[in-house]
Amino acid sequence: GLYSYAQISCGGSIDAAVMLNHGNADICINWAGGLHHAKKAEASGFCYANDIVLGILELLKYNERVLYIDIDVHHGDGVEEAFYCTNRVMTVSFHKYGNFFPGTGSIDDTGAKKGQHYALNVPLHSGIDDTSYVELFKTIMSEVKAKFRPTKIVMQCGADSLTGDRLGPLNLTLTGHGECVKFIKSFGIPMLVLGGGGYTIKNVSRCWAYETAILVNKEVDNDIPYNDYYEYYAPFYKLHLTPSKDPNYNTHEYLESIKVKCLQQLKYLDHAPSIPFQDVPDDFYKLPSVEKRLTPA
Repeated sequence: GLYSYAQISCGGSIDAAVMLNHGNADICINWAGGLHHAKKAEASGFCYANDIVLGILELLKYNERVLYIDIDVHHGDGVEEAFYCTNRVMTVSFHKYGNFFPGTGSIDDTGAKKGQHYALNVPLHSGIDDTSYVELFKTIMSEVKAKFRPTKIVMQCGADSLTGDRLGPLNLTLTGHGECVKFIKSFGIPMLVLGGGGYTIKNVSRCWAYETAILVNKEVDNDIPYNDYYEYYAPFYKLHLTPSKDPNYNTHEYLESIKVKCLQQLKYLDHAPSIPFQDVPDDFYKLPSVEKRLTPA
């Protein structure tokens, strides 16, 4: 049922955060997570409980600064709202903006109180391709890393930003989407990688299989091996996607203006904000040893 699903989704992200806090993993993956629209007392956008917020709250018990990155086609509104007034979590969302759900994520929404300038929104038009997206992503995220200096990263990898999605109007392929994941992995900062949206199911499975391979340093063949769902991938039975011929409404001038505004906002950040000594709340649960976790019952 729905409650069990929420338990699995949230439990996976909390469990991953505890593992990262205790150094039992460098990268944790929860493809069942990434439900970024849910609010404290409100379900929204197919999201009922916000596993991302719960995972970040767990990470904050041991980390001064946590960076949240969202490459779903939709704005990560629930996560941004949860941490809008703190400088300990920086939220960065790349999303379609303008007459599109959830309607938030303007470049002028930058946080409030202590969190002023710690919410960074990168609003995009329909049709953006790999080249434009990846160049913008790498430029902005390099500066975010240098200024904010996070000790943990949470990355939401919604697959609805891929070409051919039933709801998303962007035009990324697995190559571009995966390149963003690879770039963040190259920072060498422990990270929690999550799923999210995606409404062309065969492309969701393609995306997260490919990005799992990136995260574990494995090469995967473009030919999809035979399996129980093989016919879903007809007629080509390939892993990688071909971009559509839809126009890219993100002009060079528009992307440059977005880049300049984002980089200007980052200049206002306090360099690597710190927190005073304080009591650390208990872990969400007592973590058994890695050996015990891996021992068959």
